[in-house]
Amino acid sequence: MIKKISIAEVLKLNIPDRIKWVEDIWDSIAAIPEAVPLTEEQTEELDHRLEIYHKDPTTGSPWTEVKKRILSRE
Repeated sequence: MIKKISIAEVLKLNIPDRIKWVEDIWDSIAAIPEAVPLTEEQTEELDHRLEIYHKDPTTGSPWTEVKKRILSRE
């Protein structure tokens, strides 16, 4: 049986524990991406970006480079 917990109870948790809750919830959502429908605009944008990539695969950046740029800004 799943124990229900109120938002008030969650807000009493310390920050690291609340972050862990958020991570666990997000992971459960990410595990079934098909359950999160995209809007028509999101689908069109993704199709557009994929088309650009197929025309010229050098237009993008590998994830490792993107991550390094993001982390260097901190």
